[in-house]
Amino acid sequence: MQIRQANLAGVLALAAILAVAPALSAQAPQAVQAPTAEQDTQNEAGPIAIVPLDNKNPDKGAKVTGALEVTQGKAIIASSGTITSGTETTQVILPHRGVLRVCASTSVKLAADSSVPAGEIPGLMIAMEHGAVEASYATGQNSDILMTPDFRILIGGPGAADVKIRLGQHGDTCVDNAGINAPYVLVTSIFEGGAYRVQPGQRVMFEHGSLHEVVDQEKEPCGCPPAEAKGNEFPLAQSEGLAPLAKAAPSAVNAGGTQAVPVEPLVYKSPAQAPPPATPAAEPAAGTAASPAASTAPAKKKTGFFGSIGKFFRRIFGAE
Repeated sequence: MQIRQANLAGVLALAAILAVAPALSAQAPQAVQAPTAEQDTQNEAGPIAIVPLDNKNPDKGAKVTGALEVTQGKAIIASSGTITSGTETTQVILPHRGVLRVCASTSVKLAADSSVPAGEIPGLMIAMEHGAVEASYATGQNSDILMTPDFRILIGGPGAADVKIRLGQHGDTCVDNAGINAPYVLVTSIFEGGAYRVQPGQRVMFEHGSLHEVVDQEKEPCGCPPAEAKGNEFPLAQSEGLAPLAKAAPSAVNAGGTQAVPVEPLVYKSPAQAPPPATPAAEPAAGTAASPAASTAPAKKKTGFFGSIGKFFRRIFGAE
């Protein structure tokens, strides 16, 4: 791990030297002379990146350092700078080219390649130690280089890059070369030597930072992780049909397919619930004593609320 960190430090130092080399040479004592063609080209090319700043939420926004100018809430990187994202992805604008997304908790070093011939627009040099980036921009005549502690990743043009790169634990490096007009992407090992070309539409995982441990059809995405779902007191997405509603408690459904509405019946409950009525027995003939079963049948029918009222009146009027 110390070797990988030392190598990355060397890469960052080299990028810084390449970026400030023209400035150092300009400070040396020399006669006043007209601007060269290379200087004119750099002036015409303008800044290499524009980074929006969020002063209200510094934890979410990006921190930018280096040779830059801050104006109207944006950091304009002239030749080199470092971008460190907070808790959210940073949309870095590459003028006349496209966008470089620096994922959350990721730090990258950007610099213009000063080794290109005079009169040509330089490529972009990117160095990162951990995290992930997503490049969605037009590639130029000069290739862009992304340096990691284990690999040198070349993104060649011309074309339209839709490249995603993620550095995981133990040096695991995921490279996704998507898009219809995918560029030429070549991964070269810094320590082992050798190279691996990531074909258009291919997603590759280099395990443990090695070209000898390659998963050529990686299933997991290589770019920024998806944003975490946030709670909402008023589920607007659900009301618009954009999100599933919460599951309701199961209820009865009738034969027609519509939900049955339960109705509570209105029932009078007496203190003594009357038993089901018994089968009426035949009346005995005159002068004949009634059987015990026959005499108990009417008594059972008179139980309950109305039976109790009848019994009360019979006691008053001497019927009993």
